[in-house]
Amino acid sequence: MDYKTARIFLINQGIASDKNVDTFLVRMQQGKAPVPGQVTNILLSLKIVFEGLKSSPTIDRELSYSLYLLSCESRRQFETGRQTGVDWPPLLDEDLKRIDRAVKSIFAGVWNH
Repeated sequence: MDYKTARIFLINQGIASDKNVDTFLVRMQQGKAPVPGQVTNILLSLKIVFEGLKSSPTIDRELSYSLYLLSCESRRQFETGRQTGVDWPPLLDEDLKRIDRAVKSIFAGVWNH
């Protein structure tokens, strides 16, 4: 996967659209577990985007917004689901922590994963 593909994938997973109802955040909002391999692909894409932006002083708005949503909104949806009785997969909490650390790493410019 290259930077362009990873960037598009992250934007598609973070920003809801009518085109794809199986995006990460849409599934979380519906109280559904991620599609198998979805979190792995998100984490891989985050690492590729980190490498691609390491020397860049800026991050474009669309990508930034998507990263924010993947990090913050997914956690909010997880907690909301937990409170309403959603039976999330056992490793999803840790996966969300990994996503959060990777997003923070992108913004900081230092990989802390």
